[in-house]
Amino acid sequence: MSAAASRGRPGFPRHAEALEALGARGRRRALMPRAGRDFSSNDYLGLANSELLRAAARAALDRGVATGSGGSRLLRGNDAEHAALEEEAAAFFGAPAALYMGAGFPGNVAIFSSLPMQGDLVLHDALVHASAHDGMRLGRAETQSFAHNDADAARDALRSWRAAGGTGRAWIACESLYSMEGDLAPLDDLAAVAAEDGAVLVVDEAHATGLYGVQGQGRAHGLDPSVDLLSLHTCGKALGGAGGLICGDPVLIDTLINRARNFIFSTAPSPLDAAVMRAALQLVADRPELREAAWRNITHAHEAAWRGGFGAFGTQILPVLIGDDAEALALAQALQARGHDVRAIRPPTVPRGTARLRVSITPNVSKDEIDALFADLEDIRKAAA
Repeated sequence: MSAAASRGRPGFPRHAEALEALGARGRRRALMPRAGRDFSSNDYLGLANSELLRAAARAALDRGVATGSGGSRLLRGNDAEHAALEEEAAAFFGAPAALYMGAGFPGNVAIFSSLPMQGDLVLHDALVHASAHDGMRLGRAETQSFAHNDADAARDALRSWRAAGGTGRAWIACESLYSMEGDLAPLDDLAAVAAEDGAVLVVDEAHATGLYGVQGQGRAHGLDPSVDLLSLHTCGKALGGAGGLICGDPVLIDTLINRARNFIFSTAPSPLDAAVMRAALQLVADRPELREAAWRNITHAHEAAWRGGFGAFGTQILPVLIGDDAEALALAQALQARGHDVRAIRPPTVPRGTARLRVSITPNVSKDEIDALFADLEDIRKAAA
């Protein structure tokens, strides 16, 4: 059918065909209601549905905090709760300044679209978040990837860029804990590479904030203070709320306020969300038992996975590699039928041929439920063999 004929038909046949093609490859996605035991959320400290944060929200409402901001931060949307959160977050994460964004995704877009300048180089881990890629596409700097978690590859790429005439500032971008691999970045080694060149180290702490560090400040906390560090801390995962906090040099924060289009032209986050995040940071700082409870479950899951023959894991994210998209989807559906909320992760979220079950361990499940998950997974795979 010609393009003109297609345009004359009601509906969207080309879109429908594209969706059907995704379905045939086992890659079509659909929204699902929450159901079953939580093995898929990023609620790493169990705060998202906790009475602790509900009480904080009620207290904020009682003292008159608004539910909506009513405008962008540069208009009338700039609330005292935003400023208080930024001040307290900077102190907690050990940064000179902070900026509160609506989520982690726009935080990364703001960073990479606005801060690296023309003539600069953004050197990023090959598996860095999609939001960083979106920001880089909007930015003016040259971009180049290096092999996942390979600091020597980053060093070699940076030296080659300099040898080829690169004279701008380098920005080395990574995640401190990778959301689909469940592995940890070699931050000390990457900081050393940054120090050698005077580069900025940009660390996305989305999956480490709250769970790692002496008080949950993340894995970048305490790195070599001579390195220019910019960090992003997502509020919607371990902190149990909403938003994202960019922490770094005041000049960079001021640049974002003046140049980041998705900050300038977006309605400000809810002041109520900011108030709840202030409470969440205080809880993370004052209640080490939250992390201790989370790690008891994580350690138990590592042992259960090892006993079941699923391999060795080191973080709260346990990726069970399957390979085939349709097989991963079928396994996830079989587990869901047994009451386990496990999701299949398929391309383009992960590289082709690496479809997986992403098992996320939180305090929202018991040790018995963790054991049951891996027992059921073993049983389902044996039955399918």
